[in-house]
Parts: sequence; C-alpha cells; structure tokens
Amino acid sequence: MRGRAVVLLLLCSCVSGHLFRPSMDLDVTPRITVPYSGLLGAHWFRGPALNYSTLLLEEEEEEGGVLYVGARGAMFALNASNIAGGDHRTILWEAPLYQKQQCWSKGKDNQTECFNHIRFLQRFNETHLYTCGTYAFRPVCTYIDMEQFRISSAPEDGREKCPHDPAKGYTGILADGEMYSASQYEFRSLPDIRRNFPYPTLKTEEAPTRWLYEAEFVDSVLLRESVNSSVGDDDKVYFFFTEKSAEPTPYFSQAKVARVARVCKGDWGGLRTLQKKWTSFLKARLVCSMPDYDFHFNILRSMFVLQSQGWRSSVFYGVFGSQWKNVKASAICQYSIEDIKRAFDGTYMENQDSALKWTEYTGKVPEPRPGSCITNELRARGINSSRDFPDSVLNFVRRHPLMFQQVRPQQERPLLFKRNVDYTKIAVHRVTALDGQNYDMLFIGTDDGWLHRAVGIGPHMHIIDEMQLFEKPQPIDRLVISEAQRSIYVGSSSGVLQLPLSSCHRYTSCYNCIFARDPYCGWDGARCSEIASHTNRSSLTQDIMNGNSGCGNSTGEESAGHRRRSVLMGDDLLLQCELSSNLAVPQWTLDGSDLPGYGTDSGYRIGTDGLLIVEARPEQSGRYSCFAAENGVQVLVAAYTVKVRRDLPPPTIQVLPSSEPQLPTLPAPLPSQPGYLIFRSLEAVYITLIVVLGGLCFVLTVVLLYLAFCLQSRRGKYSLHSRAAKRSSHLELQTISSNCVGRREHEADTADGLLQIVPGEGHASPNKEPPPPPPPPPPLPSSEYANGLSATLPSVLRKMNGNSYVLLRQSDPETTSPLYHSFTEELNRILEKRKHTQLLAKPDESSV
Repeated sequence: MRGRAVVLLLLCSCVSGHLFRPSMDLDVTPRITVPYSGLLGAHWFRGPALNYSTLLLEEEEEEGGVLYVGARGAMFALNASNIAGGDHRTILWEAPLYQKQQCWSKGKDNQTECFNHIRFLQRFNETHLYTCGTYAFRPVCTYIDMEQFRISSAPEDGREKCPHDPAKGYTGILADGEMYSASQYEFRSLPDIRRNFPYPTLKTEEAPTRWLYEAEFVDSVLLRESVNSSVGDDDKVYFFFTEKSAEPTPYFSQAKVARVARVCKGDWGGLRTLQKKWTSFLKARLVCSMPDYDFHFNILRSMFVLQSQGWRSSVFYGVFGSQWKNVKASAICQYSIEDIKRAFDGTYMENQDSALKWTEYTGKVPEPRPGSCITNELRARGINSSRDFPDSVLNFVRRHPLMFQQVRPQQERPLLFKRNVDYTKIAVHRVTALDGQNYDMLFIGTDDGWLHRAVGIGPHMHIIDEMQLFEKPQPIDRLVISEAQRSIYVGSSSGVLQLPLSSCHRYTSCYNCIFARDPYCGWDGARCSEIASHTNRSSLTQDIMNGNSGCGNSTGEESAGHRRRSVLMGDDLLLQCELSSNLAVPQWTLDGSDLPGYGTDSGYRIGTDGLLIVEARPEQSGRYSCFAAENGVQVLVAAYTVKVRRDLPPPTIQVLPSSEPQLPTLPAPLPSQPGYLIFRSLEAVYITLIVVLGGLCFVLTVVLLYLAFCLQSRRGKYSLHSRAAKRSSHLELQTISSNCVGRREHEADTADGLLQIVPGEGHASPNKEPPPPPPPPPPLPSSEYANGLSATLPSVLRKMNGNSYVLLRQSDPETTSPLYHSFTEELNRILEKRKHTQLLAKPDESSV
C-alpha cells in the first residue's frame, strides 16, 4: 500500500508540474463566451417531468420531423422544427403506487430511483416505437403507436433488456427487428452484452474466463460492413465502455481503461461450446493519452460515430476523462474504423492464472480465426453459421476475448484537451465550407451546462464559442443533430433545448465574421449569414484556415466610437476597451505611436478590459486608440481624446520684511476679484468647522460629567449586574451607562469586564425595540471627475466558463496573506469532490 501511495504522489506531482503547464498547445481557449442571457434563437421545452435524457429524432416521419423524448414517468412527441411550438403530444407512464412502495421498502431513494425512468426509445418498425423503463426497479417494455402516440400493448418484462438502476451505464439499439443492449441489468448481476430478441438470445461469458470486469457502458453503433463487401462479410455491432483493467500497468493493478467490443450480427452461438453465448465477442483497449507527459485519460464518457460516406470512412470521436478525482480535465480523441479493425485482426492476450494478469499470447492460433464472422471463404469450407465452428476455435475464443494491440488515436495524441472542464457528451456534424474542404464541427457538452462548438482545422482544434445553456448548472445528458432543421437538441435534467447549429447572426462586423472561422458562416458584404441559405455563394467571404483575410484594408474605424475624457492632474483615469474575443490582445497607441510601456514607472496599467492612467500628467494628454490584435490583424475598438488639467494654484500670502515696526493701518476696502471671493468662502467654511467642533466638545463634556455621576452611585436603573445576576442563563445587552467603573469590590464581582455575555439562550427585551438600521451611504457623484475616474466603469472581472480574470492588480502579491492561498486550495479540493448526478430530484416530491 505504501508503494501505491508513493506512485500516486509521484503521478499527482507529475500532473501538477507538467500536464497543466500554460504552454500546452492542446488546451484551447474558446474565442467567445456567451452567457445564458445572450442565447439567441433558443427554444425550450419543459413538460411535467424531469430527466429528459432519452432523445430519438425521426426526420422522415412528417414535414418538419418529430423529436421523441423519454423522461421520468413520461414521453413526448415534439415538433422538430420548433419544440416550443405547443403542439406536442404526451404519454404519462408512471409506475403504480404499490411498485413504488416496494422500491422504497428495498432501501431505494424515493425521490430519484423509485420512478419509471425511460432508458430505451427507438423505432421498431414503420408504425411502432419500442420503449423500456426502469419502472421503480422492476423494468418493463412496451410498444407505442407512432400515429396516435399512445401505448398499444400490455407491458412486458424488461429485466433482460433494461437495467433496474436509472443511474447505471446503459446502451441499446434496434437493428432489423433485433435488440442489442449492454448494462448491469440487476442489482448484483455482472455486466453483460445481450441480444434479447428474436430467438436465439445471446450473452457474454462469465466462466471460466470473465469477459467483462465491472463495465460501465457508454454507447453502441451498428456498422453495415456487409454492404458492397467483396468477401461477403457480416454486419457488426460495436460497444464502447469503461472497465477494470486486465492488463498489467505501471501504476495501479486495478486501474480502469476504455474499451471497444465487437460482435457479429449473424452470430447464433455455439452448438455444444458457448451455447447461447457470443462466438464473435472480441474487445480491445481505446488509448487516449498525452505521450509527452505519459498521462492517460482512461474514463470514456461519450462516443459519437460519424458515417458520412459509408462505413469504411467511419470516424469515432470519444470524450475521455481522468480516473483521478483530484484531476479535472477532459480530452477528445479521434479513431478510424481501420485502426479498430487492425486491432481485432492482431494477436490475442491470455490469462496466466486466476489473478488479472494478462500477457500477449504467443502460441498457435487455431483455424478458422477465432472471433471471425461468417464470410464467403468460410462458407466455401462448409462453415455457414457460428454453430459450425469447431470446439477448439470456440474454446480459444472463450479464453482469449482480449486483443493485445491497442487502438491508438489519430496523430497519436488528443484532438482537444481542456483543463478544469468535464465534458459529458459529444455530437459531430461534417460541413463543406466555401473552399470546398470538409470540416468536422464538434458540439461538446459539459457537466455544468456549457456547450462548446469546435472545428478541426488541420491537426489543431479551434473552439469557436462556449455557450451557457442553463441558469443553474446541470450536466448535458444528450446531444442530437438535425441537418434538415439546422438545429441541435440538448437533453438535460430540467428540459430539452433547441439551438441553431450556427451563430452567424452574432457576428456584427466583417472582422468578427472572418475571425470566428465558423464553417457555417460567410460575409456577404453587409452582414454575416449562413452559407447554406445562399444559392449563389460567389459574393461570400470566408477564411477557415487562417481567419484573417476577406475584409480588405478596413481598420474598423467606422464601427469604433470616439469619446472625450478630462481628468485633473494627479488623478487616475480608466479608459474602457472591452474585447469581444477571448483570443484578441489589446494594443494601445498615443497620438499614433505605441505607448512607451506598461511598467510600474510608466504611468500606465493595462488590463483585458481597459487602460488605467495612473496619476495623470499633462504630457499624457492626447488621442488614445485601442486595437484588438487577432490572427495578425489589428482592428480599432475604441478611441479617446484625453485632456489632463492642472490644479488651481493655492492663494499666496505676501510677508513684509520685519526690519522696521509697522504702524497699524485702516483696513482697505475688499476687492471684488474671484480669488478674494474664494478666500471669503473658505473663511466661512473654517468658521463653520470651529462651531461644529465647539459643539462636539460641549457634548463630550456633558457625557464625561454623566459618567462621573455614575462613578458615585452604586445603585440605579443602569447599574451593573450583581453576582446573582451574573449567574443567570440569559443574555442581556446593557446600555452605555452600565459600563461605569465601580468600586474595587464591585470590580471583582464583574470579573474585570465592562460588558458581560453570559452563556445561555439569548432573549430580547420585550420593552425595547431594535435600533434602526444605519442610513445608506450617499450616492457617488455623477460628475466626470469622480475620483478622477470615468462615471461608466467596465467590469473588472471577466468570467469565462467558471474562470475569472482580474482586470487590474491593485495590490502587491507579496503582501497577500498565506492563509488566502491555503483557503483557496482547500476550497478547490472540496469543489473537486462534488459529483453531478444525472437524476434530478425535487425536494418536495417523492414517489411514495
């Protein structure tokens, strides 16, 4: 155990010291941050249910398409063109009360688990859907009439098709009337990949070699590899999951790894060996690591398979996270179908003993190749189904389900890496830009309700924007893209959200449109619009590769505002320059020349939102211009004309030489100059201050006399408590007159205290009213000279997906208390331990 702890400490130090260096080029910053209030074109659907985590899009059903939604205790049919249109249909499908009571009596949570959570919802045939729900820990399935949208059959047992636990990892698909599912179905059952119907049903093996170790399933997909196959190959179903590692690792023998498993659609099981078991089950490891830092992302959270031109061009996009709880980071890795097939065609691994010690198998492999699907070559040898395989082949498959070769990502590294972000779901859409190239647009959801839109440009990723989809943080549970509606649907705990795929309307200038490098958008000379809406695209401008050409020689002066600022000499002045892009760098000029510098002695402080002129001097007057530098182009954002005014000189008093005595003279008549009037006004102020101070002295004298009177008295209405009163369990707040200092023996009774707070329950006096609240502070002057700062100050903090950046650092970091750093570190550790659940519970609701 000590050795493992040392290894863990070394790994954590490696992660903190190397993995999170600021120079990491994979950690991409989103260009634009869109808060919840800035969402445009969004449509919300919130029905009488929770946990909208199952979505099925049917675009060919009718004009506009239908989005079927499975939630907790309900299903909905929404108009795909506008899910908030109000013309939706609803099926309420709750578990009966007695079933909820049985669930609650078994120790389950009656606010989250003892409900009917819809986990499976897919098309069965041309007229019906097939759905399964947890049904308060007793799963059932049924058919739904699509035309009338109602349950059309009696519920049937779903314990072999749907898990009991609504939070358990699960995936399932319907292919040609056959249902494939993978989960841990019962409370204490082992994870399993099954074909449920029609006959025969197949399962994974559990003995003597277990094929799955605590697997948590994520997704599944059917690839029709039999289409145009020259060898008569079979279709295959791929499953993606995370499980306990069976291979030896340098860090932990019980580490988790990501897997891809495969079964043949035409598998019928073995005749004598592997009866009702898969004969084509094989699995391999999915690697998503950063080789330069020797760090692996082992937890698979989401998988999306992009099939744009047939199965041979299939590309797999996986969302991975770290298994270490103190490391919050995510990575996106890309795989090709050829890489996966190469792993399944490689060598096998074998288990040496009962312990999980798997090594490469170097012995003889029987013929035909174990785990193969039926092909024309096998049919020519008389093997027409899996039941014709020899027992030697089936026994080998039973003991060697794991492949030695790993599936490594494209470019041998992640496409995208993000620190302090936990990605949950991903969806990908391939777009053809104006240059004729295809670009993959990635829509990635986070555990706190943000959506990142990223595009792959060569070997690099560019995050176009990040959008806050919810007022209250909640994980994104499902993402579905509709190319016909040009929309993406987001399923969450509180509802379903429909967003447009593009954000072209957000870019108000040519430079913003070009800098975005959005494949959906182009500049038409007047506005940024979606290129799919233009039949003639010759007038559109777009630059995805570089993001800096297409706007001519314009500097943006026509859209930049010009303002004037005045400041007294010696005061500070803040010039606002807020950049809409997080990738832009502010550059300031004075009268057309770059500022001399921003050091401590330069008189300037620069931040992400403005320029601070410190203790303004007359030579700092002039025209200030703020440029946003991005992709090698400077665009004018703001311009100011600043004038620094000198202070008025104080009045001078002439002193005559004192060599000769001067005779008193009659006072001369007072002049009427403005300077003299100012002197008289100052004289009146001085006299007023003297009167006020005299009044305060009088009040203080009265108070001192009153206190002296208290010293002469032992009793009275405001005397100190006696020793018996001191033992009272009540708490009293005494007036100032009770703080009089008594005699020596009385001081002993009061235990050297002027105001005593005796432990016990506090009671307010019924005859006394609480003091009135203090008056609010006077409002700040609206003048332009309020402390030398502009009346309209920018926000000094910029929030970007939970990260705050301080605009101006006013304090010396060396004077910061070390307790501040220890407190923030402890707070970060507490926040890292929090887990987001996929099930939303109402505090005032229960199933029973």
